[in-house]
Amino acid sequence: MTEAVVGKLSKSLTADAPVFAAWVGMNEPAVAEALAREAFDAVILDIQHGALDFAGASRAILAVALADRPAIVRVPVGDFPLASRLLDAGAAGIIAPMINSRADAERFASFAKFPPLGERSWGPRAALPLSGQDTHGYLASANTLTHAIAMIETREALDALDDILAVDGVDGVFIGPADLSIALSNGAKWDPRGPALLEAAASVVARARAHRKYAGMFCYDGADAFAMAGLGFKLCSVGSDGSLLRAAAIAELGAARGQAAPASGKVSKSY
Repeated sequence: MTEAVVGKLSKSLTADAPVFAAWVGMNEPAVAEALAREAFDAVILDIQHGALDFAGASRAILAVALADRPAIVRVPVGDFPLASRLLDAGAAGIIAPMINSRADAERFASFAKFPPLGERSWGPRAALPLSGQDTHGYLASANTLTHAIAMIETREALDALDDILAVDGVDGVFIGPADLSIALSNGAKWDPRGPALLEAAASVVARARAHRKYAGMFCYDGADAFAMAGLGFKLCSVGSDGSLLRAAAIAELGAARGQAAPASGKVSKSY
């Protein structure tokens, strides 16, 4: 590895260019590693809605590190102790879903950050070697090297956004567009790129910048990620392992049968 892999996420997020991440839900480290060996800036491992468990995510973090990329992990709702374990396993960032209040954000940060920002306990079994530092150096820099990212998915979270962003130890926010669109429509529809969602998204970007923090967005494909980066989102996923596999299968089978390529958006978008 050319430099400590854990620190690469912070370096990318403080640079001018957007950070494009692969999204992995399959509980197979080889899938995460294969995507990491492409030109993605990071890999996001999804425990919340994906098939990954702690053991699979831990192995995937190391597999992604072999490809010289940092890994971010989305944990299940409220499972903040798992966030600490994944940081010990070498994750460069944690995405926590359904952060709806300052209290939620403070509890998340307490597990993701060492004192004085939080109460993360010591045990960086894989994080320490991946940081390239000794114990004293890692303790001094870990709160900056590893990112705590709060998901914004509800009306309550939008109302509390400034309070969430004001929490020391929360480094950024990440929109879950499917859940947020459902919340904004009072459960009437799934519309992750509808006018209501995009209006809320613009506000999230602006308010994050006002707090000198960043906003991320789940994106459905490359064109969508390009568009969301253009709106100011710093961290953008690019589809998912499942959607990329399906899209490739559809395209290549179509080519084999002499059929025209399907229009964009034909592949199922489950998030």
